[in-house]
Amino acid sequence: MVAFELAVQDAQGLAVAARLGVSRIELCSALPLGGVTPSLGFVEAAVGTPGMPPVHVLVRPRPGGFEYDPAEAATIVADVRHVLRAGAAGVVVGGVRAGEIDGDLTERVVEAAAGAEVTFHRAFDTVQDPYAGIDALVNLGVRRILTSAGAAQVADALPALAGLVTAAAGRIEVMAGGGIHPGVVEKIVATGVPSVHASAKRVVRDAVGVALGTADSSGRETTDEDEAARIIEVLRTLAG
Repeated sequence: MVAFELAVQDAQGLAVAARLGVSRIELCSALPLGGVTPSLGFVEAAVGTPGMPPVHVLVRPRPGGFEYDPAEAATIVADVRHVLRAGAAGVVVGGVRAGEIDGDLTERVVEAAAGAEVTFHRAFDTVQDPYAGIDALVNLGVRRILTSAGAAQVADALPALAGLVTAAAGRIEVMAGGGIHPGVVEKIVATGVPSVHASAKRVVRDAVGVALGTADSSGRETTDEDEAARIIEVLRTLAG
């Protein structure tokens, strides 16, 4: 069966991941901002949850673009070490410099990971030449790439996604992500990807009554167990 990675940002998501038996989770905070590094307390909670699949932690120090200055890069490398010491099975990172994979940062992350799996996240979708990007990440020792093949929704870029799978040729795993829901899973799996990534989220109306920042404070996102279960069911059906 094609693997299913679930993006998780709260305790509800941890419980859902453990109940459904997903292949692994990407642990993060602030998914509406694209995700940032979660707290060590949350990492420890995830690792300590009974029945939890492998926990891969997003290490992203801020929202916005993926070109990091030396201080930000140092924070990324330090956080990689911290979350792995806390029990994470892998890390999810990404850095781009002048339209290309940031080889120096990625090399430092792989070294800090010390054999733990490294996933290069959707910063990959901003590189100018994705095929050269695949080669660079293979040479750097990265385990997998999370990509929408450059589109906002991966289902809108299926030929490009299939091209990336072909170019990877088993040297590195291509994991599809970006707007995945049960209705598009079959088409995405047909491209040959060995894994898919989804947040399967819904909005909970939980207004705080006062503005605490620039984001919408009328609700919050959490994992939708029914949505995640439907994705798994489609994957199982396709596996026969």
